[in-house]
Amino acid sequence: MELNYDNFFERRSVLITGGAGFIGSHLVDRLVRDGMNVAIIDDFSTGKRSNLNEAAELYDIDICDENLVEVIKEISPDIVYHLAAQISVSISTREPVDDARINIMGLLNLLEALRATKLPRFIFASTGGAIYGEPERNPVSETDPCRPESPYAASKLAAEGYLGTYKAAYGLDYSIVRLGNVYGPRQEPHGEAGVIAIFARAMIANCPVKIFGDGKDERDYVYVSDIVEGFLKASEKGGSTVYNLGSGIGTNTNDLAARLIVLTETSVRPEHGPPRPSDIHMVRLNPEKAREQLGWEVTVDLDEGMKSTVDFFRDDTRDSRES
Repeated sequence: MELNYDNFFERRSVLITGGAGFIGSHLVDRLVRDGMNVAIIDDFSTGKRSNLNEAAELYDIDICDENLVEVIKEISPDIVYHLAAQISVSISTREPVDDARINIMGLLNLLEALRATKLPRFIFASTGGAIYGEPERNPVSETDPCRPESPYAASKLAAEGYLGTYKAAYGLDYSIVRLGNVYGPRQEPHGEAGVIAIFARAMIANCPVKIFGDGKDERDYVYVSDIVEGFLKASEKGGSTVYNLGSGIGTNTNDLAARLIVLTETSVRPEHGPPRPSDIHMVRLNPEKAREQLGWEVTVDLDEGMKSTVDFFRDDTRDSRES
């Protein structure tokens, strides 16, 4: 589905931090395809150069770098999508100070650099899967309490608070999108996040996969193209508030693995291990506010999205073998 921008992006400079990452690179591709003037800031701590769109201008710099202001002056963005972040719950638990350095101080460094030039329309990628903690009810709404159970979730909540402060003190025009569990092509199939990518890549290679705990934990999975639409609609129509980008539907890990076994035609059967600290038992995001105010909703169902993801990793594995 194409957006009717009503000249919203016309002659505007757009910046995506973390534009070489999984979600960021898809957002860059969409904006470039729609004819936008796009700049990327990425230090490749997690992003990949293979994800880069050649039509976008790259600035290889850490968002915590004191020289960031010079880059911002050169770009002079009208719209900023801030996706650069430390996103690992377990790393945040081991290294909470470094997590805060990137997710809080990095944001402040970016905002101060922008304030020294001009304040843009600012869209912030937050977390819906972690910020609410263990919700009292599901699906959880934006007005429900935030109870972070990890330093990662706490740093995202603190960042949200700073955006409200920058609006009150300096007039920052922002929107916050709290993302469900995003999946799709280009997601990193290593580490702890992105269970669909991790399982798909392993199953294609007939390698063992592990489910932490009993596999009954539920998450709200959203395909990356739907998330990109959510970012664009938030920038076009959103107010200075928070929007859940989720489906409202929960899928447990056992069911997810069973569907992927069929799609990958693997003989692998998952093994179970002990649950991980700070893992949430169940979280589903209520998308009603985004539907009413942004006109956004999930359009790619889980089976369709998982098939696209499996096809991507199957092709990627084949290309790796042939190169």
